[in-house]
Parts: sequence; C-alpha cells; structure tokens
Amino acid sequence: MSDERAARLTAMLQTVPYIRFLGMGAELAGDEMTAILPFAPHLVGNVTIPALHGGVIGAFLEMTALCQLGVREPLRRLPKTIDVTIEYLRPGRARTTYARADVRKVGRRIANVHVEAWQEHRASPVAALRGHFLLSVPDLEERAAP
Repeated sequence: MSDERAARLTAMLQTVPYIRFLGMGAELAGDEMTAILPFAPHLVGNVTIPALHGGVIGAFLEMTALCQLGVREPLRRLPKTIDVTIEYLRPGRARTTYARADVRKVGRRIANVHVEAWQEHRASPVAALRGHFLLSVPDLEERAAP
C-alpha cells in the first residue's frame, strides 16, 4: 500500500505545473506526508527582508493539502478548491519551508483539511490553512437519480 501512495504522490508532484514551478517536493513516511519548498530567488516577494511572497506560501499550503488528499485517497481527478482561509503568522524567510496537512474529514464529495507550514521549528509556524475541497463532481446520471 505504501508503494501505491508513493506512486500517487510522485505522479501529482510531476503532473501539476504550479507544483513544478514552486520546486515543491515531499517525503512520505507511512501515510504522513511532509511537503518541502526549497528556497529559490524567484519565490521572493519582499527583497528587503528577504521574504517569500505571500501567494507562494498560500499556494504551497494549498498544494500540500491537495497532495495529502491524493496520498490518502485514490482520486479519479484532482480535487477542486471550494474555499481556503490562510493565516499568515510570521514572515516566511529565505529558507526551506516545510508543511504537513491534517485531513480532518473526508465525506462523499467534500474534504476538510488543515495545513501548517514552518521553517526552522515546527512549533513556530509561518502560516496555516483551513480549506474545503470538492473531491468529485457528480455525473449527470447521479444528479438525475432520486
């Protein structure tokens, strides 16, 4: 089962263009995934600090949630984001950033996921995400069924 999860994770990391743009990677230990965002100059938003762009941090959190869903559940297609709330807690410095997602609930169609990102110490997160994701869209036949 672990090999199947690793294969799903690798496929997702290679096929989503924005994940490739970010340079995001991941490590898998059982069903727990740690996402890794190595620092790269093109990810900087504030050159005076320097700090990662807020959009990069937000995208990293969202992609972490999607990858964790892909590791946990065999998905027919990539989940669609319904809504996310991102809490920016401190500046994301020009360092490698890590994230872990906690899938709180997976229903028939919607998943609820929380993600935290940190740099040097996991106890000092730089940002957090709470999101809802649509796992599948019902086919026309399913909609018509009573």
